Amino acid sequence: MPDSPRGRHVTVFAALLASLASGAAGCGGSGGPTTLTVLAGSSLTDVAGELGAAYQQEHRDVKVRFVFGGSQEMAERVADRDPGDVLMTADEASMNAVSRHLTGRRRIVALGSLTIAVAPGNPKRIRGLRDLSRRGLRVAVGAGTVPAGRYAREIFTRAGLTVRWTSEEINSRSVLDRVRGGEADAGLVYITDLRSAGAAASSVPIPADENVTATYPAMAVKGTDNEERALPFVTWLTSPTARKLFNKHGFATPATSTTGPPPSGN
Repeated sequence: MPDSPRGRHVTVFAALLASLASGAAGCGGSGGPTTLTVLAGSSLTDVAGELGAAYQQEHRDVKVRFVFGGSQEMAERVADRDPGDVLMTADEASMNAVSRHLTGRRRIVALGSLTIAVAPGNPKRIRGLRDLSRRGLRVAVGAGTVPAGRYAREIFTRAGLTVRWTSEEINSRSVLDRVRGGEADAGLVYITDLRSAGAAASSVPIPADENVTATYPAMAVKGTDNEERALPFVTWLTSPTARKLFNKHGFATPATSTTGPPPSGN
């Protein structure tokens, strides 16, 4: 009977169970792991999957999701408040441009350099940088607003070369695609990106004294719901586990856990 003491006790007990279940759901008991969205430069594509899997293995309550694009594009997403918890770029200039939207210590997680991508077998017989100024040669470089393009221009300037490139691309991988597709005879790309081409492209090395060091920083995005989870992930990117994975994919890593100053206004 609903009006009996026993009936009232059953009703109260059922309401209590419902309340407890609702509270557990609100605390994430059935919501699964937190998803960290990492906005990353496209040259990190090959290593990213293993980084995410390794971090998730050590932190079962976190899932890592990468979104790739040009470093400048990823920085613009941060400035536009698009969803993202961590920013990883292929140079510091891209990160400096949005420093007021970032928080925590800046970690230099990887280092790289550039090479000259050519068609398989090097049919144009390119031997070094100076050959890129040869008349009639189709040369692709990154646009001046993206890291790969800025690095390429720095290399040409240091070598005292005037190179009349025939196309400017949004990132290193797009430069590589031009060479692979036969639309360019040569292009300056990250060494780590060239590895992804396999037999579809060859390489002409750039000597160390003529090359540049591409720097890959990482920082947490300020004010997101996952900021407290993003900060330890950025630190983890300098861990021995992460360093081994970067090295496996052709990146160098700093001798120590390099950090930069906090962003201005932080």
